[in-house]
Order: sequence, then C-alpha cells, then structure tokens
Amino acid sequence: MLLHQLTAKQIQDNIVKRKISCKEVIEDLFNRINEKDSLIKAYISLDEESALERAREIDGKLSNGEDLGVLAGIPIAIKDNICTKNMKTTCASKILENFIPPYDAFVVNNLRKEDAIIIGKTNLDEFAMGSTTENSAFQITRNPWNTEYIPGGSSGGSAAAVSTDIAFMALGSDTGGSVRQPASLCGNVGLKPTYGRVSRYGLIAFASSMDQIGSFTKDVCDAALLLRVISGYDCLDSTCSTLEVEDYVSHINGKFDGLRIGVPKEFFGEGIDREVRNALMNALEIYKKNGAKLIDLSLPHCEYAIATYCIIATAEASSNLARYDGVRYGMRNQLSDDSIMEMYCRTRAEGFGDEVKRRILLGNYVLSAGYYEAYYLKASKVRNLLKSDFDEAFKKVDCIISPTSPTVASKIGEKMTDPLEMYLSDVYTNIANLVGIPGISLPCGFTNSGLPIGMQILGRHFEETQILKVAKLFEMETGFHLKKPELD
Repeated sequence: MLLHQLTAKQIQDNIVKRKISCKEVIEDLFNRINEKDSLIKAYISLDEESALERAREIDGKLSNGEDLGVLAGIPIAIKDNICTKNMKTTCASKILENFIPPYDAFVVNNLRKEDAIIIGKTNLDEFAMGSTTENSAFQITRNPWNTEYIPGGSSGGSAAAVSTDIAFMALGSDTGGSVRQPASLCGNVGLKPTYGRVSRYGLIAFASSMDQIGSFTKDVCDAALLLRVISGYDCLDSTCSTLEVEDYVSHINGKFDGLRIGVPKEFFGEGIDREVRNALMNALEIYKKNGAKLIDLSLPHCEYAIATYCIIATAEASSNLARYDGVRYGMRNQLSDDSIMEMYCRTRAEGFGDEVKRRILLGNYVLSAGYYEAYYLKASKVRNLLKSDFDEAFKKVDCIISPTSPTVASKIGEKMTDPLEMYLSDVYTNIANLVGIPGISLPCGFTNSGLPIGMQILGRHFEETQILKVAKLFEMETGFHLKKPELD
C-alpha cells in the first residue's frame, strides 16, 4: 500500500518504528497533491516548504531520542476559516483574500504542540455559508467519487482532501452539519464534538452559538486520536468547557452491555432517498445482530428545526459579519473616498458573495425592530423545546442513529438556483448544533451509481466516547470505510 493510502495512526506507527521518515511522508503526499488536486480543487493554499522544514525537525527529534507528540509527522489540512499564523486565512471570500492572521487558533496551536504538520488550507463555502462548496469566491471543489458531483459543504475541501488521500486528517467547522454532511457525501468519518468541547478561539465566526470545530479522518480511530488533541479548556473562549478530556482512543474498542439505539420516526419519513433509507435499515440490522436494542422514538419538534436554524444562524451571521467594513483589515474599496458610508457599502457589495449577502439580509430582517419577537425570540423558544425533546429521548436510549443526509451528492450546479433546497440538505444535522450535542457521520453503504451514503450517530452532551464506540463497532463489522474512489 502506498504511503498516502495509510491512516494517520498507521503513519505514526511507521514513523516511530523508523520504517519511514517524516520527510518521505510529506514528499509522497505533495506528489499526490500535485497529481490530483488540479482535478478536485480541495486546497486554496499550500505550504510545502514549511511542511518539509517541519518534517526535518521532527526527524531530527526522533534521531536524537527526544519525546515526540502524539501526532508526530502526520500531515493535516485546515479549513480556511481557522486562523493559522503567517499563513493566509481567507474564508474563501474576496473580502479576506489577503488576510494573514498574527496568531494560531487554539486547535492549530495544539496540533503544532503534538508535532502535527500543517500542509495547507482547504476550500469552503464563503464564510462557511452553504452545503455544496460552490459558494467559494475562488473555486468549486469536486467530489472524488464522481467529479461531476458536489462534495457537500461547507467543509467540502477538507472532506474531499481526506477522501482523495491528499490529507491524512483535516479540520473543518460545523454550524449546521458542515462537517458531517460533506463527510457523508465523500465517504469518510466526520466528527462534530459537543459545543464547548473544542475551543472556538481562532475560528472565524459564522453563528457563534452553534459553530464548532470538527474533524475529517479515514477511520474512527483517527477521529478519536485527533479529538483528544484538539479538545481541552481554553481561557480565551468563554464558552469552552472545563471538563477533563478523556482518552478517547483507549476506550473506543470497549464492549457494550445492552446498547439502546434510538430510531426517530421523523428522520425516516418523507424526503429520504430510497437507497439512503435501505442502507440505514441494513446498518441498524447489523447493530441488532450485535445485541443492540432498537427503540422507536419521536422528536416532536424537529419539524421546526430548519426554520429555527435559519433564523438563529442568519441573525448571528449578520451580527458577526458587520465587522468586515474595510476599515480595520481585509479588502477596502478604493473609489469611495468621498463618504465613509459609500466606502462601507462598496466594500461589502464587492467583497461578499451572493449567499453571504442573502444571509446578512435575512439576519438583519429577523433582528429588526418589530420583528425580533416574531422571529428570533420565537426561534430561541423553539430551540429550548428541541433540547427538551433530546433530553427526554436520552432517558430511554444511549444514542440516536439517523441518515446524515436525506440524499447523496447532487450534481454541481443543481441546487444553486434553489437556496431552500440547499438548506434542506442539513435537515438531519442542524438539530445537533441547535441543542449542542455531539454527532459523528461514517460511511454505511453506496448507491448503485457508486456514491457514498452516510450514517449519523448522535449522543448526550460530552459523551463523545460513546458515539465513537458505537461507530467503531460498525466499522469492525463492515468495510465501507476502506473503499476508495477510483482516481488512480
């Protein structure tokens, strides 16, 4: 097997045993990137020189017998809305096209401490607003299983990079399903931790009460490994949890005693693709054969989740994006010297894309005088009802299983003329962001045309270990995560 086809854990083991060097891993990976990324367009920017320099440093530490971090020598890609010191962070937007942060995000700093190697920044829907990665100001990322199809979004670049074997691991952000949905469409493992488990410091904000940094990996073991590194308390994020970080890797192979799996009827009804439904039914049967008890559930308020999400997310987005005014940093229109208001308007009109403008307009509307109580306040109350639904459900079950997405990947351009249809692709994922619980997506089958199908596992707050164990059990019983797109 070629180096780029290995998992991160396999790479780490080979480096520690000195079967390969970090330099060899980086060189092999960049050869793969140079060969394949012109077709997939997963990366906005790459830093091969710094990656090779860091690889040589880690090889030197190994030769000198120095202690190595738990991700020593593993190349990792970062979604381009997560700040990286002295490296562009654009949010795939013209308004931040040349922005270079003076600091690392908390998660990036943790990766560097554990000797991971940052190789580049991945493409996304502008400011993480979208479900297809077609809303980037720079390029459209393609699905490696069929390059005429979308990879999902907004973290489509990270998902496509891992599936194409041009990254061993990647970070993304998940506000309404932007890690889990592209993981489903690209056939890899996507993990969204509990809100507050991972610091948001250095993540450029979209909707602050729902944004969460997550990960893309080739298997569940790698997801557990990466989660342990990026988790932990951060005094620079007031919403970050002080709970101790568990050793997720050592616990994922544990056995279950009477696992209770919730199956919400609302997630298997109208709108779900037949092949997706069949794959999920087969997956549930695998759990049943391994001793799990399937329990039918109802989440009565989940029909309001999309509307609730759209109101809260756009309201918070309009507030967060008000800072991009051409004054302090980022793009500035140079033809508006007569009036500061004209400069604001021209800068934002030219710097933001259509989808970002749409969400800013919606957010300003629902927060405006006379409409706040009718929309935002009501959405906040429904959000509490959704949380109560899950609190009640988790009294009866240990986890909840559903499709990650009601459909598989669509063709590029198919949903761009209908924003509502694009928003509905997150119908099974955004509810986890609204209530703050962890979720993981992993491949559970393929359509007749060869496109991946994803299964979502949701758990109680801060019970990432539980959903990782449930996901690992499925991986051990199946081989869907081992299948690769035929790009070679």
